[in-house]
Amino acid sequence: MSRVAILGAGVSGHTAASFLKKFLGKKHEVVVISPNGKWNWIPSNIWVGVGAKQPEDVTFELAPVYKKAGIEFKQAKALGIYPEGDLQNNKPFVSVEYTNEEKTGVAEKVYYDYLINATGPKLNFAATEGLGPDKNSLSVCTVSHATQTCGELKKMIQDMKKGKEKRFVIGTGHGMATCQGAAFEYMMNVNETLVKAGVRDKAKLTWISNEFEMGDFGMGGISIKRGGYITSSKIFTESLFAEKEISWITKAHIVKVEPEKIHYETLNGDFKELDFDFAMLLPPFTGAGLKAYDKKGEDITSSLFAPNGFMKVDANYATKPYEEWKSEDWPKTLQNQIYKNIFAIGIAFAPPHAISKPMKSPNGTPIFPAPPRTGTPSAMMGKTVALSIAGMIKKGDDKPVYTASMAEKGAPCFVSIGTGFFSGMAASMAVYPVVPDFKRFPDYGRNISLTFGEVGLAGHWIKTMLHYMFLYKAKLKPGWFFIPE
Repeated sequence: MSRVAILGAGVSGHTAASFLKKFLGKKHEVVVISPNGKWNWIPSNIWVGVGAKQPEDVTFELAPVYKKAGIEFKQAKALGIYPEGDLQNNKPFVSVEYTNEEKTGVAEKVYYDYLINATGPKLNFAATEGLGPDKNSLSVCTVSHATQTCGELKKMIQDMKKGKEKRFVIGTGHGMATCQGAAFEYMMNVNETLVKAGVRDKAKLTWISNEFEMGDFGMGGISIKRGGYITSSKIFTESLFAEKEISWITKAHIVKVEPEKIHYETLNGDFKELDFDFAMLLPPFTGAGLKAYDKKGEDITSSLFAPNGFMKVDANYATKPYEEWKSEDWPKTLQNQIYKNIFAIGIAFAPPHAISKPMKSPNGTPIFPAPPRTGTPSAMMGKTVALSIAGMIKKGDDKPVYTASMAEKGAPCFVSIGTGFFSGMAASMAVYPVVPDFKRFPDYGRNISLTFGEVGLAGHWIKTMLHYMFLYKAKLKPGWFFIPE
C-alpha cells in the first residue's frame, strides 16, 4: 500500500487529490493537508467583492467531501519536509501543526511515499509598506478579503448617493505582482456596480499596474483574433477602459500606501503620488514558507526551493539573458529533480523565468509582472501529476510519463463585466500556449487560430455556468470527473 500526501486543497491540490483517489481506489491512501477547512472557488471572489455573490456561494466544507470520497483530511499547516526521514525512521514525512479548533497547535509527522506540494502562494503584502486589508488597501485574494472589500464598496456607494465624489484605484500593489487579470476583472465589475447603483458619475476610476502596457497580464501581451482581424491585447483592453471612461497608469511599482494616498515609482525612475478613497491592490506572491531538512535535521531548504520560496521542479533554472529564454525551459512533469517522489503544482512550483520581459527603473527597481499559474493550468497540473503518480504506484513506472507544460497547454479566461442574466457581459479570451513558443509559432509565439478575444453576453453565461460546474466538480458530485479542467 502506498500513501500520497498533498499539501494544499486549492484548485491544483484538490484536483490532484480527487483524481488520485479515483485512480488508486481503496488499496492506497490519499491524505490532504490544508490549514483551511473550506474550499474556495477563488475566481468568484471577484463577485463576492461587489456583492453579487455571498461567501457561502463560493465556499464549502472540505471534511465531509473528503470523508465521502475516502480521502483523509488534516486541517493543519505544513511546516517542514523531511524527504529522507530522520534518525529514528527512514520514512519521509512532513511535519504539520493542526489549525482546527479541536487540535490547534498539536504537532504531527505525516509519513508519505509520494508528496505533492500544492500549497499555493503566501500573499506578500509586507513587500509594500502599508499594503493590505489590515492596513491601507483592500484585496479580493481570499473570501474574507473580498467580503471586507464589498463592505467598503457599499460605504462608497452610500456616500456617492449623498452627492459625494469618490476616487477608486484598482490594480497591482507591487512592481513584481501577478494576477493582473483578476484585478482587471474586479475593475470591470466595480464599474458596472456603480452604474447599476446610479452613481457612476460620482466616481473617478483609475487602473494602476506594473505591466509595461495594458493587456500584458503577465504573459507579455497577446495577439488575438477578433472579428477576422489580428489585434493586440493592449488595444483590446484599452478600448474597454476608454469606453467606460476608466483611466490607466502602467509601468508602476507602488512604494508605499498611506491612508488615501499611494506613492509609486515609474519605470523611467520618477516618483509620483495618487490620491484615493477606495484602493483594491493585489500583492506579490512568495512561496508558502516551507522548510526542508535532511536526515540529521540540517536545513536543506535551498536545495528544494528557489529563493522566492517556490519548489524547484524539472525546469531549466539556468540564469541567462531574456533573449535566450525558451519554451523548453518550462517544467513538464513537475517532478523535483533531487527527490523523485516529490512534485509541485499550481502556484507552488518555481517558474524558470518570467514570461513578460524583465525591466528595471534607473533606480534599479524591477517593474514587470510575475508569470500567472492559476486557474486551468493549475487544474491541468493537478490531474497530470495524479496520473503520473498513479502510474508509478500501480504500473511500476520508473518516472512520470504524463506532462503539463505551460508552454504546451492553453488557457481560457472569462472576465465578467457585470452579472445580470441579460445585462451582464464578459470578455472571453483564450491563449495557446500560455508560454509563447516562437519556434513553433514564429509570427506571434502562439497559435493565432486558438488565441482569440470577444466581448458579449454569451461569455457572461459561460462564466456563470462554469461557476456552478466547477463547484459541482469540486464537491465530487456524481460524474464530476466528466467536467473538464
